[in-house]
Amino acid sequence: MTTATVDRPRRTNGHIPPPPPPTGGGDGSEREPGPRRPLLDNVRLAMLFLICGEVMFFGGLISAFFVLRVTAAQWPPPLQPRLPVGVTGVNTLVLLASSVAFLLVQGYEWIRLVGYGLTVWSGAYGTTFYTLIGTHAAHVIAALVWVGVTAWLAAAGRFVDGRAGVLRACAIYWHFVVALWPILYVAVYLV
Repeated sequence: MTTATVDRPRRTNGHIPPPPPPTGGGDGSEREPGPRRPLLDNVRLAMLFLICGEVMFFGGLISAFFVLRVTAAQWPPPLQPRLPVGVTGVNTLVLLASSVAFLLVQGYEWIRLVGYGLTVWSGAYGTTFYTLIGTHAAHVIAALVWVGVTAWLAAAGRFVDGRAGVLRACAIYWHFVVALWPILYVAVYLV
């Protein structure tokens, strides 16, 4: 007795697997597509993730500020100095023009406020003010350092070959830090 073997596809869990995809390689319509260029390069994508994290971080700080402010019987608390709305409004315009002058005016503002008794330890009012504004100032300093290093690299010819991902990421971060300040100004000084 002879046994005939039939070439049947092997069943997996009762299902027949799909046929393998065509290999292509010809010049016809089955030709494999060329490599696709990503919508965002890795540096820009990483910067967007960082910015999203920063938005959540500052969103949390601003939310905490609003919770404290709304639940307080009086804001600012009695015997605490009022924030300098006018000089900080001018400072916001200065920020849009020059961050170094912005930091100098910010330092001047803080020295005056500390002289009036507003410190990190003077209660929720001082703590939230210095946490929000101080965190932004730290971001401005980091952005300035990054802009300085990027300018130095550009002067050294680093971006001549067209690979300017670091330059674009620096610009994105700088614009984020600048755009954040008017939000903080309105939230902390005006609302």
